[in-house]
Parts: sequence; structure tokens; C-alpha cells
Amino acid sequence: MKRRRLPEDEEHPDRWVVSYADFVTLLFAFFTTMYAVSHVDSGKIELFTGSMRTALKVGGAAAAAPVIDGISPVAPDVVGIERDFRQVVESGRFGRYVDVRRDRRGVVLSVSDQFLFASGQARIRQDALPGLASLAAALKRVPYGLAIEGHTDNMPLPGGEGPFRDNWELSTARAVNVLRYFVEARGLDPARCSASGYAEFRPLAPNETPEGRAKNRRVDIIVRAGRSAEKGKGE
Repeated sequence: MKRRRLPEDEEHPDRWVVSYADFVTLLFAFFTTMYAVSHVDSGKIELFTGSMRTALKVGGAAAAAPVIDGISPVAPDVVGIERDFRQVVESGRFGRYVDVRRDRRGVVLSVSDQFLFASGQARIRQDALPGLASLAAALKRVPYGLAIEGHTDNMPLPGGEGPFRDNWELSTARAVNVLRYFVEARGLDPARCSASGYAEFRPLAPNETPEGRAKNRRVDIIVRAGRSAEKGKGE
């Protein structure tokens, strides 16, 4: 039986447009890739690589370098230290007078002056000593340097009253007295510790309201996580 021949496909005069569109798409993808590659910041790539190496280093206590300015990776032990101190605070008799937070310096325990001192005084209250003792026991378990900072609000001290001329002296004396208690009464290594006073110049809140001023009157106990006690001795 004779096979019938099928008609040949008709030729389309605009068939070249399909190939041309594919070629333009490939060109667009190529130049987009080249543009993206040309804008890679090699410096940030190096910082990222270094940060990953530091973060994955087993047993290392060095602080990780920031990948981007102002953004630093968090060492795993910092998270654990913050958690441990939150448990100490929640299980103690601190109430609302102690706040635990983390910043670029490490783990910060902010202790309200209402918990520690009488108004305008630097002598530690007797009823605050058990709470400080529990903090000292937790601080002895961490291998990092400690910084103790005194802070006040912006209200001037009454002239001629009390042992302190101004908030500089008051904030410094408060920090030193907390440090002395930790070292002399609770046995912390003095080589790990430092004390300083900042008066009203590092507030946590505006000083326009009583609540803001109360938040600013504090002693900050800073666990300098990422900086060993040995490193802190030379700083």
C-alpha cells in the first residue's frame, strides 16, 4: 500500500525572534552576574571568614571579630553566662532591683542604688549583703575579668552635706565599695577586677522623669566575656 506523504511544515519568517530572545536573556544574566561580582567587598569577606574561624575554634575564649562594623557574633559561653545570672537573680531576693542584659562589653548586671545604698551614701546596706554574696559566688565561677561601674542621675548633691563633693566622687566610691566587698569579704581575685565611676554621664534613660533618674542610679557589674582574667590584668 502506498504511503501518503505528509505535508512539510510551513516556514515562519519570524522564527529568528525566538533565538534572538534567548540570546538577549543570556546576555542579561551574564552582565548581572558580572555586576554583582564586581561589588563584593573583599574586606568584609575577610572579616566574615575570620569570624567563622574564631566562632568554630574549639576551646577558644577570644572574642570573635565583627563581620560588619557594629555587629559582632555572640560567643556560645556568653549566652550561657547570661542564662546562669538570670537564674541567680530570679532565685534570689533582688525583686526588680537587678537587671541582666548583654552588650558589646559582655554580660551586665545592673544593680539599683535603692537595693545597695541609702540616698547620697556609698556604704553598702546590711540587708543587701546576702544578695551580693550570691552574685559573688556566681562571679567566682566565670573565668573572665570583671568591671564594676558606678553611675548616678544628674541631680547635684546638696552642697556641704555628706562626704562627697559631687556625683563623680559618689559614683566612684560606690563602685569601689562593691569591689572591696567582693574581694575582701567574698574572696574574688583582685587581679580580675576594676572599679570606676561615671557620675551622670552614661545614663540608661532620660533624666527628665523620676523613673528615668531611678534607672540611671545604679552599679553595673560587667562580666567581660571574651576577655580572660589574665588578659584583663594588663589593660
